[in-house]
Amino acid sequence: MIDVRTSQEWRFSAIEGSWNIPITSFNRETVESLELDKTKPVVVICLTAHRSIPAVRILQEMGFEDARQLQGGMTQWWKHKLPCCKH
Repeated sequence: MIDVRTSQEWRFSAIEGSWNIPITSFNRETVESLELDKTKPVVVICLTAHRSIPAVRILQEMGFEDARQLQGGMTQWWKHKLPCCKH
């Protein structure tokens, strides 16, 4: 899972195991630095599922077979009281 919110937002409340690449820094180079398997699912998350859209497009252009956004973003995650951590 890649969180494209700002570093400050991510440090305050994040999904455990997620990486943070703010959308303003999201590009081929930053994604490649994660060394992700392009055959495995990648979920992109932001606050309300708006910033994640361009990140998903970039991942798809890079050949990730299953890149998608978390519908509703962190807003929905919090609404359902799913676990979060602070960094």
